[in-house]
Amino acid sequence: MKIKTQWISILLVGLSLGTGWAIRGQFGHEQGAAWAGGIGALALVLVSQRKDWYAKVLQIALSAAVGWGAGGMISYGAIAGQYAQSDNFPNVYYGLLMLLIIGGLYGLLGGGLVGLTLDSTKEKQVKWGSLVAEMVAGGVITHAFLIDQLGIQMSPPRSDAWAISLGAGLAMTWYMARNNHLSPLRVAFYSSIGGGFGFAFGTFFHLVMNWVEINFNTWNMAEYSIGFFGGIGMAFGVFSSKWSEESIAPKRWENISALLLLMIIIPLIIFRESFSYSMFLEKYQNISNASDIALANTISAALIALFLAFSGWYLLTKSKNTFSSKEVMLLFLIYTFSYSFLSYISTGLFMGTFLKNSNHHLYLINILVVFLVLRKQLPAFFDEPKVQINTKTWIATTGIVILILVILAFLAIKLHGETDPSYDRFPI
Repeated sequence: MKIKTQWISILLVGLSLGTGWAIRGQFGHEQGAAWAGGIGALALVLVSQRKDWYAKVLQIALSAAVGWGAGGMISYGAIAGQYAQSDNFPNVYYGLLMLLIIGGLYGLLGGGLVGLTLDSTKEKQVKWGSLVAEMVAGGVITHAFLIDQLGIQMSPPRSDAWAISLGAGLAMTWYMARNNHLSPLRVAFYSSIGGGFGFAFGTFFHLVMNWVEINFNTWNMAEYSIGFFGGIGMAFGVFSSKWSEESIAPKRWENISALLLLMIIIPLIIFRESFSYSMFLEKYQNISNASDIALANTISAALIALFLAFSGWYLLTKSKNTFSSKEVMLLFLIYTFSYSFLSYISTGLFMGTFLKNSNHHLYLINILVVFLVLRKQLPAFFDEPKVQINTKTWIATTGIVILILVILAFLAIKLHGETDPSYDRFPI
């Protein structure tokens, strides 16, 4: 019975990150993925029921936001929208395999930075300055070598920022290995496998749903998939690994800095990129009351941004720098519902079309389910946490996922008719 409760706890993190990632589809880019990562990390901390992790919840959420958000620089439009939907096996398989890599990079950085934050103790502190410098250098060098020198392009002529994420992830992995951060390494691997499989499977699922002609935003479900499976992988890596009994309590300035980035800077970037008055005015230019709707959208989004800032500051002040489970729950609900409401605004709340956005209502159902189950406080950690790295298991797991993609690729080419040559990465 206990095994079941552990998997329920892991599933809650998957539901949370999946919901955040589906909402991210309305905004895109690094800032949208960062908010989703923060939501997943807040759920992870709640499920853990560890008081020392409650205390450093803002640092954990920020690590997830930075890690999952960094992958937002990667271009995947041609890969998911063309190659993976081609009419021949080589190009479809190439598309799915590249989605495995891209989703894997999201999870590698997201899960890895979360794991390092959890593993930073007085005896084994993470040297964040050195780590960041190594990751930046790794990203620059890898991009220069793979792209500039070898010319290995994933989807030309689009950006090859994936190589930057790859270099940063490799540098982080090397830092973990040589500093004996084995538990974070496990989290990074399982999060990477989950995110990669989720991205590839989600795209295949999108094709299946189009084939059965269901009137639904099926691409949004594909976006949900990367967060759902990535969250499951991250949570499994955390709850099956061994961690120190006591973490370092963050200083007040560290909490303030994390709060500033999570609840002020990220929302402000999304506001600037997605909720400006001029943007809505242009979007609704053919509607008679376009200015009124644009103004309502912008003001509402601004009020949500202000609410986030003030509520975050209130909770930090009330907690006296040491969060309780109730305060972390409030933080999770505020952060998640605010993101959901922004999504409603961006897709027609004040035009009266929001009731047609059935996928948005599923976001709220997901959040409600997570909230109700979280209140039960089910066990999350496994009885016999792993300490060492099982390389054979990791290789076998990766091999199985790659083979599954072979099957999905063969099925995918049967789900639609002939496609244009522009859908092919390589001429057949």
